[in-house]
Amino acid sequence: MQETILNDLKMPYCPGCGHTVANKSMSKALADLGLHPLDVIVVSDIGCTGLVDPLLTCHTIHGLHGRAVALAMGIRMGLEHPEKKIIALQGDGGATIGLQHLLEAARHNLDLTLVVQNNMVYGMTGGQTSGLSSTEFKEPDRPESAVPGYDICALAHNAGAAYTARTFIGKDTAELWKEALSTPGFSLIEIVEMCPAYGMRKVQELHDTADYESVVTRNPRTVGLPHRVSGRSLLDGMKPIERTCEAPLEGRLEIIVAGSAGEAIQSAGDLLSTAGITAGLSATKKGDYPITIGTGFSVAEVILSRQPIHYTGIDCPDIMIVISQDGLDKVRSRIGAHTLVIADTKLGPELAELAGEIGANGEIGANGATGANGATGPNGPTGASGLPGPPDLVTRDFRKTGGSKGAALAAIAFWLQDNGFLPIEALAEAASRHKHGDKMKVIIDKAVAA
Repeated sequence: MQETILNDLKMPYCPGCGHTVANKSMSKALADLGLHPLDVIVVSDIGCTGLVDPLLTCHTIHGLHGRAVALAMGIRMGLEHPEKKIIALQGDGGATIGLQHLLEAARHNLDLTLVVQNNMVYGMTGGQTSGLSSTEFKEPDRPESAVPGYDICALAHNAGAAYTARTFIGKDTAELWKEALSTPGFSLIEIVEMCPAYGMRKVQELHDTADYESVVTRNPRTVGLPHRVSGRSLLDGMKPIERTCEAPLEGRLEIIVAGSAGEAIQSAGDLLSTAGITAGLSATKKGDYPITIGTGFSVAEVILSRQPIHYTGIDCPDIMIVISQDGLDKVRSRIGAHTLVIADTKLGPELAELAGEIGANGEIGANGATGANGATGPNGPTGASGLPGPPDLVTRDFRKTGGSKGAALAAIAFWLQDNGFLPIEALAEAASRHKHGDKMKVIIDKAVAA
């Protein structure tokens, strides 16, 4: 573990961007205060400021645009280690989008630090001005040029922030960082920076066009403390998943189920992960779908493992179940040489061509190559699990078996019956817990019979 909060990766910003200097100042301040990276939690916002995440060796959370402060408040309220330092990083756009969150954090005076990196523009979307852009910067040819920007430091101070400061990039901001981090309560630092792509390119230009000066203000207030009330857990009302059978799987199996919105892809993923727990395995499930929810793709990622699961990411799955073109378009780049693909008949020709392309560049073959986690085809070599499996590409008319809303479940039942990674009884048991369990059991039975 590195002792500095910044790793050795190259900064991803434009040459001359103020974010590079600001991040180095943060690193220096934390090092001077003797804070270990694991004692720091950074919440970043959407925008150029959010590019910092891969550069950090501490705990990080990437929030929605304007919501970094709200997430930081939640962390502080829920964290039982008051000595941990929480830092929220926002651009001027994110700060004005989430202005109410900022004011609430100041009003509650929770112990966290917000740094607003103000380069006066939305640098990631083309250089639009923000609520912190100075009047002279907007004149003469930008909309609302006569409308003054917010004084974010005055707003935070008047709302009750314990410490507020504004500085211009080029000065030693590390000292302000240290003051803010050492002040109990809510602290805000506004760093006025360059954006060489759409804004100012020189520090002097920042001073020449700014409507505001450097400032430091303090409020002698008691630190806000989280109000905790013991109550009923949300988990208390959930029926425990009982272990009723035993899965022969010994290793870790990564499965992706892909289809279209409205085709019960997420429900199928839920059933598969529940079946894994029923059979004595650890299981995780994640869903991926567009913001429109009702249109486009729907993808469920499921991991089954004999051991506890500490990492839930899937780059190239062992098993890919695909039942629609929307799903295939979304996940085709993740099919690898060891991936077993189970697909609806209509997708067969395209997947066969794709398998050929991968075979020419990798190891995929009709008889089943060994999977990275021990999954194999029936005619291929035995993997770590010692279990056989179907060929690398299997197509069936799953829509005929399960209909549009049951095709994914039918494909899962077919795969389990053919492979034996999980007892089919575990899937039936999982279905019995669902409100549409009777219909689901019919689909499972039909898929097994087929």
